[in-house]
Amino acid sequence: MKKRVILIILDGVGIGELSDADLYNDKGSNTLANIADFVGGLNLPNLQKLGLGNISAIKGVHPEKNPIGNFGKAAEKSAGKDSISGHWEIMGLITKKPFPTYPNGFPNQIINEFISKTDCKGILGNKHSSGTEIINELGEKHLKTGYPIIYTSADSVFQIATHEKIFPTKKLYKMCEIARNEILIGKHKVGRVIARPFVGTKDGNFVRTPHRKDFSISPPKKTVLDILKKNNHNVIGIGKIEDLFNFQGLTNSIHTHHNEEAMREIFEKMVEFDEGLIFANFSDFDTEWGHRNNFKDFAKGLENFDRMLPKLFEFMKADDILIITADHGCDPTTESTDHSREYVPILVYGKNIKTGINLGIRKTFADIGTTISEIFNVEKMSTGRSFLEEIIVKF
Repeated sequence: MKKRVILIILDGVGIGELSDADLYNDKGSNTLANIADFVGGLNLPNLQKLGLGNISAIKGVHPEKNPIGNFGKAAEKSAGKDSISGHWEIMGLITKKPFPTYPNGFPNQIINEFISKTDCKGILGNKHSSGTEIINELGEKHLKTGYPIIYTSADSVFQIATHEKIFPTKKLYKMCEIARNEILIGKHKVGRVIARPFVGTKDGNFVRTPHRKDFSISPPKKTVLDILKKNNHNVIGIGKIEDLFNFQGLTNSIHTHHNEEAMREIFEKMVEFDEGLIFANFSDFDTEWGHRNNFKDFAKGLENFDRMLPKLFEFMKADDILIITADHGCDPTTESTDHSREYVPILVYGKNIKTGINLGIRKTFADIGTTISEIFNVEKMSTGRSFLEEIIVKF
């Protein structure tokens, strides 16, 4: 029997503060519940049927007496609240030390070394900023000086924005490679160096191009993805999965830019591949709405995702298993524009598995990866506990 799992990460869609949230200045964060309160209730009928309202109180999303799915939530065992550590933990790798972040900009040592090794005469920015805001703030000055714009965000990232007329993408990518491999190492080993090319002629009309490229670190140890690949299973990454794992453990990868595109790719890959893991990240919740504290569009995005679920259910074969979860919170209703240290929801659906099972509060995201390993009957990581026996009828 061919086995297939569809794993969807709703990036940043947390479901309540963890017990150590105060250590991360995230006391009171609850991405789903707070958004629901701010918009007067969420309309998520399909997620409700799966059991989302059975996990926690969410205005507009009621508990189901007979949910068609199984439900629970998981705590993050890794240090930090980064997308990389969240995804790695889901796949069985616990990060004990958080990746470095630079809310006040990068130290002079890093900047001076960057200028020296890339032959730039100077840089602009060097601060925490929105990417769209900083190119409009410094774009004209960049055109006059030729200095690259360096900035960071709440994530562990070193971002380089340059105009494509000043720095052709090949030259920009080379600078990123130097920063990744020669400068941002040791204690300054950030999760990602990101090339952010843009075009435009004046303040107000600078726009980023599709030529973004991420230069990521690879997982230091094997993950569930590596084990599946070693055992000749298809491992298909959709969205920024390739960036978060630096392509490690993937047999096929498709980079997408928005949620609707990610779902379209899931449908296409479900037609193309009848076996293996389809692993997709829906990034808009985090990048477009969470970090920008845009709770209204975040709510609309959740409702739009919910509307796409019936078609996904139709595409599923009898023995497919769908798992919907998240990698951290990103509560847009708080003052912070950072990720939030939260539980993540777990919803599990399949046509031939049990329904209405309360999976409880899992001690680590790694329970998801361990469950996937057991579904495919491959070596299991030692970091998680499978919940397959709780939901399986006959496999």
